[in-house]
Amino acid sequence: MIGLQCVLPVMTYGTETWPLTMGLIRRLRVAQRAMERAMLGVSLRDQIRNEEIRRRTRVTDITQRVAKLKWQWAGHIARRTDGRWGLKVLEWRPRTGKRSVGRPSTRWTDDIRRVAGSRWRQAAQDRVLWNSLQKTYVHQFTSIG
Repeated sequence: MIGLQCVLPVMTYGTETWPLTMGLIRRLRVAQRAMERAMLGVSLRDQIRNEEIRRRTRVTDITQRVAKLKWQWAGHIARRTDGRWGLKVLEWRPRTGKRSVGRPSTRWTDDIRRVAGSRWRQAAQDRVLWNSLQKTYVHQFTSIG
């Protein structure tokens, strides 16, 4: 199980900066399950349930880890006052000619706004409130699939 404890930090490196979509979460979960099965020497043909494999490996779900990392990073970015690029990039709106056809792509802040509201940067200033909202944020991704 030591190998997987090394793999999870590598798999989640930089995920704080990704917009979390259901497709991304599904791909991360599939990759984690494949690694857990390989480490236990279990094949899909053995028909062992994912819950049993997770019980054996005792590793946290990658979805929980990714959501928690992103929430913590969002709070950190919102509280920074040193004028670095992080917050400026979040507020930037590109000037392009026409919009593309179809639904707009998921932005990094969309899922954060769903939990904390449109004034999420002000909510992040209060660490107690921000940490209490974290459980709700993580739960919205772990309850799916």
